[in-house]
Amino acid sequence: MIKEEPVYIVGHQHPDTDSIASAIAYAFFKRAMGNRAVPCRLGDLNNETEYLLKRFGFEVPTLLKDARVTLAEIEIDSPVSITLETTVRETIRLMHEHERSSFAVINPDRTLAGYVSKSDLANIGLGDTAAEIELLKQTSVKEIAESIDGQIVYDDPEVHYDGKTSIVALNEAKVANYNAKDRIVIVGNDPEAQKELIEKGAGLLIAVWTKAIADDVLEAAGIHHCPIIISGHGAMNTSRYLFLAPPVRLIMNTDPIVFRSNEYAEDVGTKMRKTRFRSYPVVDENKQLIGYASRYHILNHQNKKIILVDHNEFSQSVRNVEKAQILEVIDHHRINDFATSQPVSFRNEIIGSSATIIATMFRENQIPIPANLAGLLLGAVLSDTLVFQSPTTTKKDIDTANILAALADLDIETFANDMFTASAEADHRTIYEMIVQDIKFYDIGGIHTMISQTIVPSALAMKAREVEIARDMNRLYEKKDLDLLVVCFTSVMEDGSIFYAVGEQAEKILDVYPDAKGEKHTLQKGIFSRKKQIVPSVMDALI
Repeated sequence: MIKEEPVYIVGHQHPDTDSIASAIAYAFFKRAMGNRAVPCRLGDLNNETEYLLKRFGFEVPTLLKDARVTLAEIEIDSPVSITLETTVRETIRLMHEHERSSFAVINPDRTLAGYVSKSDLANIGLGDTAAEIELLKQTSVKEIAESIDGQIVYDDPEVHYDGKTSIVALNEAKVANYNAKDRIVIVGNDPEAQKELIEKGAGLLIAVWTKAIADDVLEAAGIHHCPIIISGHGAMNTSRYLFLAPPVRLIMNTDPIVFRSNEYAEDVGTKMRKTRFRSYPVVDENKQLIGYASRYHILNHQNKKIILVDHNEFSQSVRNVEKAQILEVIDHHRINDFATSQPVSFRNEIIGSSATIIATMFRENQIPIPANLAGLLLGAVLSDTLVFQSPTTTKKDIDTANILAALADLDIETFANDMFTASAEADHRTIYEMIVQDIKFYDIGGIHTMISQTIVPSALAMKAREVEIARDMNRLYEKKDLDLLVVCFTSVMEDGSIFYAVGEQAEKILDVYPDAKGEKHTLQKGIFSRKKQIVPSVMDALI
């Protein structure tokens, strides 16, 4: 059974409460409809959102870094492997059993030691005789016995075989004409011949068609340090399997091409096109084998399935969102650079909060909203509408908030006060952290502009930090290579916002929000909405 791919529900960069609550709520909605949905975030949470998640018992959504899939997220071949001691013969058997053309060779801790392919194994049979001799010289008695299905009847620590092999055939001279010194010798069940070969200096004796070794032969083996193996096969198969006895550590590629599980499939495909191999080992962050990737896996992969909430502009979304499988959009902002290769469900309403739309969808589909989720959605509506003071607020937002308050058993005024108070008390951020928490990019007539809005208990109190504000605004302005940076501090309690601007066009912005006589950065009463008030005013000033 193929596991269903997850659908990622994601809000915009620099997430606010509406973005996070909408992702969590819509993921709940999709799961109720039978889909595997995962709520995500694209950055750190602000104090207000953290307070609400903690109050209503929700986990912080998964941080989504890219719309592309990694090797860990696609189907790859299972991590069947061999060890450094696995013989060539056993490796061939496993290749047939698992229908593989290569294997990773792993250390005891499952980290990668090397890689063996069929071409590496073929070199043993087709390669130079001298190379085969050298391999057998480095192969242990135990490994030889394993390869020929043999039984070690005598072993010796002072082995002295040189890898050369002789098969003794019966003749009238018996073993007189054989040079056995330091050789691996395959011999029949003739005790006299066995003993004589040992005395002639054989390095390893392999007996075929034999069930036992005579005592005097064993005694000679001890004197001359010659191990003895009784083979499980006749002479022909013993000789065949003998040359498949070397362990793979002697022939493996110790520097194979390896991919990490967190690499993007798209990038892996680019690297694969520059090589000729069929399969590649994949390791995790601990360098342990987790499977094998082939061209088949890469060619058939698809990037993440994504649903956008509280935004539709690719510039505000997850990295490489244009490469994703976008399924739906639920938003209440302007439609700007959105385009897909396939039709999508797009729900965009002129409304104060995305949470209002999602709460409505629960009611439209008769899906009950749990009390804690109703509380979270209520917090999002109150946050995005600034407790209904924002000009983007609609009657639908207010009606939905009342329904949610009833479901969560909350008093709106008390709850809003708790929410903003808790957020203010927990606010120990630097100016830079405050600015980048909720910032959006706009290209206004070729003028690269960023507009930041931060909700604070007192906008007027921010004037005491103007040195820090100027420093951090200039830092961000240079870092992002902007033409204009506008920063707005908004206070619900003070019923307005104050503005700061950096860039060649800064004076135009300050003209839009003029100072009262004798003061700087005057509180602009009734200015709350970036979408409906601030952005249009900035555009009018620049164009």
